[in-house]
Amino acid sequence: MADQEVATRAPESDAQASPAPTGSPDEPGPVMSEHCTTDRPTRMSIHLIRHLHPQLTVTQPTARLLEENFGNLVYLTKPESYPSSPSKLLLLLTGGTGLKSTNNQIQADKFASEGYVVVMPDLFDGDPAPNSAALPESETLVSSFLDAFKLKAAETAKSFLIDMWLARHTEEKVLPILEKVINACESEFADAVGYGGGIYAVGYCFGGRYVLLLASERTVSQTSWTGAQKQPDEEAGEGQGPTKKGPSIKAGALAHATLVSPDDFKGLKSPVSLVCVESDPMFPDEVRTAGEDAMSKGNLEHEVQVYPGVPHGFAVVGDYADTNIKGAQVTAYEQMLKWLNEH
Repeated sequence: MADQEVATRAPESDAQASPAPTGSPDEPGPVMSEHCTTDRPTRMSIHLIRHLHPQLTVTQPTARLLEENFGNLVYLTKPESYPSSPSKLLLLLTGGTGLKSTNNQIQADKFASEGYVVVMPDLFDGDPAPNSAALPESETLVSSFLDAFKLKAAETAKSFLIDMWLARHTEEKVLPILEKVINACESEFADAVGYGGGIYAVGYCFGGRYVLLLASERTVSQTSWTGAQKQPDEEAGEGQGPTKKGPSIKAGALAHATLVSPDDFKGLKSPVSLVCVESDPMFPDEVRTAGEDAMSKGNLEHEVQVYPGVPHGFAVVGDYADTNIKGAQVTAYEQMLKWLNEH
């Protein structure tokens, strides 16, 4: 991808871990922070990647938006040396601002520069989260009561739009998209899948939960990829017992996931690395600790790193004035990359 001077769209955080909206006006739906639908400015480029990681050999990846043979729009980015040099296949699952976010594309390019063929699918079928505008460099001061009233009204309207957006992008809608993309990857990039011994995945915010789901083994009759109940096929012998499906990835890494429940850690079979934010209301401590307990009891190889003093969404590329956040962003990326490389 050509160097970008200023990024305008990329997810830095996503929906709060809350039940899906019920449709009742008296019952609030999930809440998403400003980061969930808004990008931070960034001047991240291949040159800055080289500066931040001088110990790494970073080459300019090649990238394009592609729909043919994938059944879904994807952002595809590959190392310059591929296919003459072997590469692993990596799925990158985004937050709410989706695959056309410049920040997300830069994030994908970073992994491609490390030797991965990266496929970043459009999880939202052309419908990214509302209000994908760049964050201002500084907070806007509210100068009057009227300004404050207008701001509150705008926030209420935005919250309603986000609730409706989340209701459109449920597990029943997202998982079939991923299944089609995975099938296409296994066909189009059989060499990369074979070289890695499977497919790898990283996920941010909204996409983080789906890394957990792809890393799980689930009973098809209980939860199919389409979310529908499957009737046993007696002639095929399916009535003899529950049908298992998954895991679909060899290993995964996720950063500041949202909409995660303790049940999402059940059935995990593939090793996972978690980048977490301290006291994160969108990935509460009780959910994280329940997940850690489940993974430990299941003897699942995993790691969990909690980053203090950083905002939800910090791991997605974007400029921060705070040096602690800047450093944590680099460390989180290195944590995820190291996990992938070692598995």
